Amino acid sequence: MKTRRIVITGGPGSGKTSLIKYLEDKGYKVKEEISREVTLQAQKEGIDQLFLEKPILFSQKLLEGRLRQYLEGNDCVDKILFYDRGMPDVTAYMDFVNTEYPEYFSKTCIEHRYDEVFVLPPWKQIYKQDNERYESFDQAEKIFHFLKKGYTNFGYKIHEVPVGSIEDRAHYILRSLNE
Repeated sequence: MKTRRIVITGGPGSGKTSLIKYLEDKGYKVKEEISREVTLQAQKEGIDQLFLEKPILFSQKLLEGRLRQYLEGNDCVDKILFYDRGMPDVTAYMDFVNTEYPEYFSKTCIEHRYDEVFVLPPWKQIYKQDNERYESFDQAEKIFHFLKKGYTNFGYKIHEVPVGSIEDRAHYILRSLNE
């Protein structure tokens, strides 16, 4: 049995991580977002905002971490494995900030494919900025569009998850996966 690799992505503050946590609590296997971990590690090393100060290094660390998560998924025995963001998020964010990146970023995304991609739209009522989330809501909306375009450019069909309760959003995703 092949594990289905499912990406849940969206701009900052879209409810993505709460949805992933809900699915995990329901017994689904998940690979959690690693960008906060990368950011916090850089802050311990004296770099306040690694993405802003050294975007290529930040993105390289994210891509390496997400590739590691992807490869760990080879050992998964569950029917479904959810990822809180996927490798194409890295190139989409680089495109958002209009920064060139090495060709191997795209090559890695092409060579390691997910089975389905669900994108959560921006949701103003739940959006909050914090120490690791520095984007404004307007920027979150733009990132959402870059994510959709980025995944589409890699040949993915995008499922846009409607705004609603965590339960409704999870039901939408699970129902879509069973169709």
